[in-house]
Parts: sequence; structure tokens; C-alpha cells
Amino acid sequence: MLLFLILGGIAAFQALPKEANPDVTIPMIYVSMTLEGISPEDAERLLIRPMEQELRSLEGIKEMRGTASEGHASVMLEFDAGFDPDMALQDVREKVDTARSKLPREADEPRVNEINVALFPVMSVGLSGPLSERELVTIARRLQDAIEGIPEVLEVDIGGDREDLLEVVVDPQVLESYGIDFDQLASLVSRNNQLVAAGSLDTGAGRMTMKVPGVIESVEDVMSMPIKVDGDTVVTFGDVAMLQRTFKDPTGYARINGEPALVLEISKRAGANIIETVGQVKELISAAESELPEELDVRYIMDQSGDVRDILSDLLNNVLTAIVLVIILIIAAMGPRSALLVGLTIPGAFLTAMLVIWGMGLTLNIVVLFSLILVAGMLVDGAIVVSELADRNLSEGQSVKSAWGEAASRMAWPIIASTATTLAVFVPLLFWPGVVGEFMKFLPITVIICLTASLAMALVFLPVLGSISGGRRKRQASPDGRITGLYRNLLGRLLVMPGLTLLGVLVVVVVIYVAYGKFNHGVEFFPDVEPDSAQVQVRARGDLSVQERDAIVREVEQRLQGLPEVKALYARSMVSAGNQMAPDVIGVLQFQFTDWFERRSASRILEDFRERTADIPGIELEFRKQEGGPAGGKPIELMVSGLDSNRLDQYVGLIQDRMATIGGFVDVEDDRSLPGIEWRLNVDRASAARFGSDVLSVGSAVRLITNGLVLATYRPEDVRDEVDIAVRVPNNWRELDQFQRQTIHTQRGQVPLSEFVALEPGDKTGSIVRVDGQRTVTIKSDVEPGRTVDELLKTLQQEMPETPEGISVRFAGENEDQQQASNFLASAFMVAIALMLLILVTQFNSLYQTLLILSAIVLSTAGVLLGLLLNGQSFGIVMVGMGIIALAGIVVNNNIILIDTYNQMRKSGTEAFEAALETGCLRFRPVLLTAITTILGLMPMVLGVNVDLVTPSLGLGAPSTQWWTQLSSAIAGGLAFATILTLLLTPAMLVLGDKTGCKLKEVRYRLAKKWST
Repeated sequence: MLLFLILGGIAAFQALPKEANPDVTIPMIYVSMTLEGISPEDAERLLIRPMEQELRSLEGIKEMRGTASEGHASVMLEFDAGFDPDMALQDVREKVDTARSKLPREADEPRVNEINVALFPVMSVGLSGPLSERELVTIARRLQDAIEGIPEVLEVDIGGDREDLLEVVVDPQVLESYGIDFDQLASLVSRNNQLVAAGSLDTGAGRMTMKVPGVIESVEDVMSMPIKVDGDTVVTFGDVAMLQRTFKDPTGYARINGEPALVLEISKRAGANIIETVGQVKELISAAESELPEELDVRYIMDQSGDVRDILSDLLNNVLTAIVLVIILIIAAMGPRSALLVGLTIPGAFLTAMLVIWGMGLTLNIVVLFSLILVAGMLVDGAIVVSELADRNLSEGQSVKSAWGEAASRMAWPIIASTATTLAVFVPLLFWPGVVGEFMKFLPITVIICLTASLAMALVFLPVLGSISGGRRKRQASPDGRITGLYRNLLGRLLVMPGLTLLGVLVVVVVIYVAYGKFNHGVEFFPDVEPDSAQVQVRARGDLSVQERDAIVREVEQRLQGLPEVKALYARSMVSAGNQMAPDVIGVLQFQFTDWFERRSASRILEDFRERTADIPGIELEFRKQEGGPAGGKPIELMVSGLDSNRLDQYVGLIQDRMATIGGFVDVEDDRSLPGIEWRLNVDRASAARFGSDVLSVGSAVRLITNGLVLATYRPEDVRDEVDIAVRVPNNWRELDQFQRQTIHTQRGQVPLSEFVALEPGDKTGSIVRVDGQRTVTIKSDVEPGRTVDELLKTLQQEMPETPEGISVRFAGENEDQQQASNFLASAFMVAIALMLLILVTQFNSLYQTLLILSAIVLSTAGVLLGLLLNGQSFGIVMVGMGIIALAGIVVNNNIILIDTYNQMRKSGTEAFEAALETGCLRFRPVLLTAITTILGLMPMVLGVNVDLVTPSLGLGAPSTQWWTQLSSAIAGGLAFATILTLLLTPAMLVLGDKTGCKLKEVRYRLAKKWST
């Protein structure tokens, strides 16, 4: 059976999908509504509010964010992490169907789209070089089709790709001379671009299918399209216009290392192996390179498979190192035969766990691998205890089978109890809510599976293997070595004065707490890990054209080019910022760094960037490192809500002024509407009616000058989507004063628009944002290096401006996540303590001994703080919180086995002092071994050392170890301190309990005697 488990585990390990971060699914559903020409205020009133009313009753919504803008409204629903995305999508569609009747009739049908942040690109391929845009687009689309043919690839998006357009460029004077009506033009083209179902003809002598070819298939079809008929004369587009296949107006530009570029953004399917997927994509591109132009530069901007491979390699090396250190220690303490038997339990438990994880459909990621490192030392605890007792039995002359059988049966209940208490600690962590909980749940799952497997290894497989391995040991004259002798002397002195021993330990604990309070390294939510990439957001205000925006971004780009640490620089300018960016972001520069061991730290590189760009006027630059783990966005986030938008904007300004006064807040942004000018063409409806015209006709004439008047669509062979056919004026006519010269065909002939249309400037109304049904402005901020989020938020909360009536402020972002994580971890800790209390009382039937074991958990927190202090680590809410909980399960194990042995001796009639002394000496070696094996297993992570035993090589400070340094330091420090308490304080407390019990009995006896007399 063991052989089958090991072989199955090896096969499962090979088959497991491998990725860096756990695949956390956060269902976000986007409801989009369109009503052309509607103002943001009306979009809020007529579209968003009715939709919000229906959607707010949905279950599992974490946040509902509505955004109203010109002609458009949307509601973004973010559900709790772990919520069923299929159910959420179905529920939202039902609610949207219900709300449809409450929307204006003119509004388009609402569209419901699912956005899964877990399906973001795992690889980006940049295509650049001295080629035309059409050539680049053609190559990118060919590669897109080929890559999407790989089964593991979900989809490929082309970043920087523009929509195709069939542009019909006409001279306005020519249109005037022909007296062409724009609305009639659109109707005429639409009626001549129809798929006619002509049916079939059955003549009795045969059946013939009839077809009326009417769909536009090529440019020639448009050229021959009639647009004006005068008597027998027919005017076609070819007579009055120039047709060209082009792209829609750019909304931004993209460059890689200064050259125009397109980017293939590749997403993998859920559960696909990222390393294999990326490998297949690279093979495909390598095979296609012979057919691509020589000038084309193909560059991998982002390749998560390399990071995953490095991280998995580092963590697997650490797992192997932990196993080797544990086995070396066991060989030194117990001899090679016992070490071999105990050592077999580690791969046995690990591979059994791999088999179960594969069966559960999980992936192999950094959290799973660290869990293996965490349990590497814990897995052998039960095996060491059984093996150590079997060795003693053998040395006392028992037969091999009898020695192992008696050891396994004797230690079964203590080992089961100690494993159960450890499992009781990790079980509550399975119910951790939110994104962080979905991210970290792999740790308790892996630990629970591994420890359960180790229990079977220690109590079933190890005794069987031991009983058939032979190796009878001779009776030892003196099993106690020099160290055991020193320990016996020290423990004997401490047992004489147990009360003083307790007092001394309490003094040490208080000193550690005071020292930590004075010299601590602050509090943080998640560990700060050296990133592989960074970005610079360029912020500027004003009604800038796309070319002006690109010129500013290009200037920043030129300043930052040429650094040896930067492998690739991907720059893009944009007209409108994305949802996760400030409204005034006009461009983003993304940097891919070289390997972490070949360069300076990212913080120093970004500081260099700041110095190089400090003197560029009129813009703000925001420098951001790649974020690891489940964290998202800026750490400080304030959501200010209210009904009056003017008072809301004023109060947000006061808060930002106060933040500037306090200091420490950097890269502050908010999503208030940006100041700007919009041009309004106010139509005098009465005057327009006299000419036989209306607002719709004016709109058609205006679109001719702006984005083009879309007449119809067609679908050529070389593109996936429909292509618009749009009539436009030449470039030199696309100016503001053209609206004054533009004419429109009416019943009275050609009439200038200026006769009944007035062009007036006005304040631009941007977008209105609503969060959970209220108008909201969100303020976001980063933290200055050397300052902590906790400290700045406390100061800001104390010095907040007085909140006006009708306005509320909520602190969200990292603070909210931190508070939720802290509350959950505290609750999980209390549940774990309660479960352990139940198990221990059942095991020992003694409240005093149970409380004694639980007190070790409380006292061991001093060791956690000491470990963080010595290793220079911050107090991480998530990592250290989990460390304390994990430590609670580990600490009780040795105490359980020690107290169990003490109770056995007391039952045999031994005095309390002698029983405590002999118990300490008897359990000294197994307690020390189990503690040191766990600590040794964590040491590579504590020291940030990556040992490759296969190559061999040594690495220091790898990002994969930075993730877990806090957690490892907390557990290693706490366990080291707790082991000293177990070996010295626990025996003393047992003696103190016995003395106190005797005195209480004596007092009770005297009181009873006195009462009876």
C-alpha cells in the first residue's frame, strides 16, 4: 500500500498544474446600459438607480459601483471571493431582465458581462519594428488565430490593435452640389446591404435554389453603391468620394523600447499548466519566425512561466533542504537505521498529500509548497516518538516485533491527540472569507492532508517497516549523555522551587514584550516582496489631444530608456484611463526588470526614475511596484459619500489638504470629474422646423465632421468582427469652425447649420460614481517609505475635518482588509483554543493540565516577537497571525506527550518530584528532536537562503523566500522559546500543581474536621 501511495504521489506531482499564485476566482459582473446623448445626471437618474434598486437584493455582493457618463451607464458588481460565478451570473441576468421594464424605451438592451480577474494574461508577446501599422496588425492577427488553436490557451487579446474602418472621404462642397440628404443616404445604403432570403423554385423537373446577392463583400461593392438619382442619372460613391480601408481614430499609442508595437496578451484556461502552456506558445512563435519579416522584433514582455519555474524550483530546493537537515539530525541522534525509517515518513506523507491534492483538483503553487516546508519538521514528530520508544524497548531486550508493536500502541493516543490539536488549529482557517482567505486556504488544506498522512505513517507504516527491518539493539548501560546530564541537574534545581521558576519565566516574557514595543519594525498587511516589474503612471490635466498625450508620454519614456536593469520598456498613451486608474492618467510605462540577483532593488531603481523625471513640468508621475499576493490597489482608500455633489467635492478637497499637512501620503488621487470644456450645439427647434429639419438631421451633419456618419457594416474575410462603413470629410475639414460652414439639405435647399444651431462652450460634466447606492468620491494614496499604513490612518482619523451633514466617510482599501483579516484570525484563534480545550480535557481528564498546555501557547507569543525582532521583520497581520495560530498547534504536541508520560509514572506510584524529573529526562531527546527538526526545516526561509543541493549552489534573498520570512521567523522563534518552556517550565508547573493540590486537600481536610467538631 505504501508503495502504491508513493508511486501514485509521484505521478500526481508530475500531473499537477503549476502556477505562482493560487488561482483565486473573484466574480465581477459588469452591466452596461447605453442611451445615446443622455447626460451623466440623467443617466444616473434614469438608468443606474432603477438598476441598482433591483440588483441590491442579490446575495454575496461585496461592492456595487455605478458609473454614469455621457450617453452611457454601467454597474459593476463585485462578489465575495469564492462565490459561485455561474450562479452569480444567472442571478444578475434575472434581475437585469426584471429592471429592463423600468428603463427608458429608447435605451439599448442592457448587456451583462462576466469579468474574472483570475483569467488575466499569463504571457505578453510584443511585436515591434520598422513596419507599417497594417503589416503589424496583419501579423498579430495571424499569430492570434494560431495561438488560440492551442487547447490550453483561453484567449489572445491584441493590445494596441485598432478597429477596422471602411472610410468614405467626401468633400463637403461636392455633397452640397448634389444636395445629398445624410439621413436618406444612410437609409439607401442600408437597404442595399441586405441578405435576401429568396427561397427556391420547384419546377417538377428539378429544384433550384434562388439567391439575391445583396450583402456588401468588398470595397468595389461600396464604390458602385447609388447615393443620388436625378432623372436617369445615377450618382455612386465612386463618383463623389474616395474609399480607403483604414482604422478608427487612435485612442492611444503603444511602443516597446521606443518603437511602435502591438502586444499579444495570452490567457490560459483554468487548471491548465502554465509552464506547459507558455512552452507551447513559444514553440509556435519559434516555428513561425521563418515566415515573419526579418525586421520584426518579437519580445516576451511578460512571461509568468519563468517566475513560476524559479519560484517552484526555489521552494522545492527548500523542501529538499529541510528534509536533508531533518534526516541528518535524526541520524546524529538516533542512528542510521532509525533515521532511514523515520526519514521514509516524509516523502511518504508528502507524496500521499500530492495524490490527494491532485484528486481534489487543486494546483501546485507557492502556498502549497511553503506548506510542505512548514510541515517537513512536523511530519516526523509522531515517527520520532514511536521510533525513540521502540529503540528504548529494543535496548531493554524486547524482540523487534514486540518493541515496535508496544511503542506504536503505547504512543497511539498521545500522538493522535497531539495531531488532533494541531489539526484543530488549522481547521478554522479553511473558513477564512474574502480574497486573502481564498489565497491562503491552500495552507490549511495542505497541512491537514500532510498531517493526516503522517499519522498513518507513524502508527501504521513505520511500525510495520520497523518490525521487518531487524536490527536488535544491545542494552545500553547509560543512555544519558553529557547534555542529558546537564539538563537533569538544571531541571532538578528548578523543580525544588517551581513558583520561582514560573516567576522568572513571566519576567522574561514581560522583558521581551517591552523590548518589542520599543524596537519593533512596524505593522504591515502582507509581505513586501522584490518585484519583477514596475510601472509609471503619467498624469496630466487639460483637454489634450491623443497626439499631445503621446508626446508627453514619449518625453518621459526617453528619460527612462537605456537603464541596464530594464529588460523591456512597454509604453502606451491613452485618451481615457482604465477603471483601476485615476481619471487624469494619460499614459502608462511598464518596466520588465532583469533577474533580481543581477540588479539593484526595485525601490532604488524607482528612486533613480524619480530623479531622472523630476524636472518635467506640468505632469505628475506615479511610480508603482508590481504587487504580490492577493493585495490590489493602493493601501489607503477613503470612500466619501453624499447626495450633494458640490459639497462632496469641497469636502474631498479639505481631506486632501489635511493629508498634505500631515505628510507621509504620496501619489494621492481621487475620481472627481476633471475640469474641462465641452462644446454644445444648441438647436433652435422652432427655426429648424421652419426649414423642415430636426435634431436628428443636425446630429448626422455633426458626425460627418467628428467620428464619421456610419452608413452600414460589412464583414470582409480578413477580420473577425463587422467593419463600419463611415462617411467623413477630409482631415483638413475636421475643425471646430467647420460647424459654422457646414450646410444641411432641407426642403428649402442647402442651409448653413449656423441658421438654427448655436455653438457654445460649457463646463464639461465627466462621470458620476455611485458605490452601494450613494454618490461617492474615492481618495486613494500610497505611503511614503519609512511610514506605515496603520500609523498614517490613525493620525488622519484623529485630524479629519469636521464631516458636514449628509456626508459619510468610510476607510476602505488595505485598512478594511487588514481589519477583516485581524478579526477573522482572532476568531479562528479562539475557536482553535476551544477545540484544543475539548480534546485535551478528553485526553487528560484534568482542567489544570489542560490549562497548563494552553498557557504554553500564550507564553510562546513572546518567542514569536523575539523571532521577528532578531530577524528584523515587520509584524505582518496575515503572515504573523497565521504563524501564531500554526504555532499553537505545534507547541501543544510536545507538552501532550510529556504530560502523558508524567501521568503514567504517577499511576505507577512515583512521587511528583521524581516523576517530573524522570519525565523531563525521558522525553528530553524526542522533545528536542521534534522541535529542532521543525525549526531546521524553516531555517532556509528564516535566513532567506536558497540551497540547491542538486547543482549545487547557494542563493541569498530570493523573492520566493521573502514571501515567507515573517511566517517562518514567527514559528521558529515561538517554537524555540516554547521548547525551553516545555522542558523547564512544564515539569516545574506539574510539581507546583501537585504541591498546590496537596495543600488544598490539607486545607479542605482541616475545614471538614473543624466543621464536623
